[in-house]
Amino acid sequence: MTSGGTESILMAMKAARDRAKDERGVTEPQLLAPVSAHPAFAKAAHYLGLEHVQIPIDGNYKADLRETERLIGDRTAVVVGSCPNYPFGTADPIPEMAAMASERGISFHTDACLGGFLLPFYEKLGEPVPPFDFRVPGVTTISADVHKYGYATKGASIVTHRDGEHLKKYQRFLYDRWPGGLYLSFAMAGARPAAPIAAAWAILHYLGEEGYVKLAAQIRDAVKQIQAGIADIPELTVVGEPIMSVFAFTAAEGSGIDPFAVGDAMDQKGWCIDRQHGPNALHLMISPKHLSVVDAFLSDLRDAVKNHGPSQGKEIRYS
Repeated sequence: MTSGGTESILMAMKAARDRAKDERGVTEPQLLAPVSAHPAFAKAAHYLGLEHVQIPIDGNYKADLRETERLIGDRTAVVVGSCPNYPFGTADPIPEMAAMASERGISFHTDACLGGFLLPFYEKLGEPVPPFDFRVPGVTTISADVHKYGYATKGASIVTHRDGEHLKKYQRFLYDRWPGGLYLSFAMAGARPAAPIAAAWAILHYLGEEGYVKLAAQIRDAVKQIQAGIADIPELTVVGEPIMSVFAFTAAEGSGIDPFAVGDAMDQKGWCIDRQHGPNALHLMISPKHLSVVDAFLSDLRDAVKNHGPSQGKEIRYS
């Protein structure tokens, strides 16, 4: 367990870096991650001396496989895929990317910080879930946040290894060159906060599988209703093909709508909606509680679109 997704990612990247050096002699390592991957990967690269190489995303807002193939090389220490990514809620092609890495002896990390404690229960509800976990050959590490859809208090996250003995050894820090004896740590922090770990254990046992499936069903229903409502507004469209509760929506082609003006109007109505670029869009992250406000949200959204301001947003497209 770690203090959050950033630390989980840092430790997975540290393990991949050290494995690449030990097993393949890589001394100038690269970290390959999609443009849509969480900034924690850029942070890990900065802290750990990795060259951060960004994989462009394709027209479906997923990591471009041809570009991934082109960018992988002898210096690659780790390849990253998200399931899902935060900006669009889309899943990168994990099986194909992991296969590219595995055949070269390269680590592959699935960032499931968002999906790790929701997608398994979506799957139990019969919803389509793309393959992302250790059932996929080549996936070596996975990060998942208990303080997101595990409903634990912050900060509580996990980083898991396919092979607890072979791969996890590269995560640890071991030191004995001092009078105090053997020092061993698997995380950035030495002394870790006990309260979030205890709270995570408690909520997992309190909810159990039945509780998580019930909450996942509420999220699924809220998402479907909100996305259906957005689809009924001709001026708006959902970005890409989001797989769960995190997604963005933007102006439909030719509508002339400024998504940020719509967002400003929604702010005035008491809603808080994230803005993002590439394309200019409004972003939602749905929880079970949102099921009770779907109708009010969609009513206000229709009104905001009807009375939107002129389009002034500068478009930035990441590719």
